[in-house]
Amino acid sequence: MVDINVSLVARLIAQQFPEWAHLPICPVAHSGWDNRTFHLGSDMTVRLPSHAAYAAQVDKEQRWLPILAPLLPVAIPMPLARGEPSEETPMSRSAGHSDP
Repeated sequence: MVDINVSLVARLIAQQFPEWAHLPICPVAHSGWDNRTFHLGSDMTVRLPSHAAYAAQVDKEQRWLPILAPLLPVAIPMPLARGEPSEETPMSRSAGHSDP
């Protein structure tokens, strides 16, 4: 099991999204069970599955959130990028959700 922390997120962002590498990263206070969520700068988040059993959710949110968002009566975070598996993390992740 990978220790999901600020250092890991910073390395992943620097490797796959260098344009965001200068932004501060801070853990979200209540991140949930399925994912570990981190603030990226002032208006984005990064979500990493906490276990392989939850990895398929990344594909679902990348596909469905843009389709569902215009149909909903409230704003929802939108995926801006998808992080690919790496040597440190074998699962995809959602990077750069915009805060609604």
